[in-house]
Amino acid sequence: MKRLRGPAALLAAALLLTGCAQSVDPIERLGKKAAEGVRPHRPAADRAYRRWGLVRPLARSPLHPARPLAGRRGARALPPVVDHVPTRDPVVFLTYDDGAERDPRFVDMVRELRLPVALFLTDSVAAPGYGHFARLRALGAGIENHTVGHRALAGLPYTGQRAEICGQQDRLRTRLGARPRLFRPPYGSYDPVTLRAAAGCGISALVLWRAALTPAGLACPHGPRRLRPGDIVLVGPDESAELPLRERTARVLREAQEQGLTVGRLEDYL
Repeated sequence: MKRLRGPAALLAAALLLTGCAQSVDPIERLGKKAAEGVRPHRPAADRAYRRWGLVRPLARSPLHPARPLAGRRGARALPPVVDHVPTRDPVVFLTYDDGAERDPRFVDMVRELRLPVALFLTDSVAAPGYGHFARLRALGAGIENHTVGHRALAGLPYTGQRAEICGQQDRLRTRLGARPRLFRPPYGSYDPVTLRAAAGCGISALVLWRAALTPAGLACPHGPRRLRPGDIVLVGPDESAELPLRERTARVLREAQEQGLTVGRLEDYL
């Protein structure tokens, strides 16, 4: 066999090395892709938490299917009145009333944190801005009933209470495509007639609250700033208009995180 010398030998060696590199390259690329495939995935919600004033990502809530309320038997049963959910899951529930505050940055907050919220809307307050609530609904926010005109219901006749509740059911279905199952009476004012009227309008539960964010801070029955699993929290309005809705929400989230809690979707538990 003739041995190659000089430039011919160098050329042959170069060809051999090039061919070896090409034969290994697909394997290297495959290994790189496999490594990328097992790299931990950090969702956008985990990366955005600092932008919203949180010191760590918001933990995901346990997944639960929607469950019928205990004690609800038949179409004529009256809806229960709840201010919390009896659960051992480390969750609280964020609720908002009326619909007067339409902070566009709150929409960004709900989207980036994948934040489950329940909005109890009053037509006379929310109607000029239903487009804002349509955006929140598209992100998974619960759209619930808070009457047409925000009247205190206790003491009103059945026809008046039914008009307030059923009328808002119809408006929310027309404007947002929602048919709420949950109802919050304005000011927490209700009586036995309210329960009958709500049942006739397709409501499955009257939702009050056990904790509320006030200008003075988070008020809880378990002591100042002390939340417990299952608490329904009312993120109330800021009459001074000093703190926008997104900042008041972040305040509740920080309190919940400090107590080992996260936020659950109310409609999954009621």
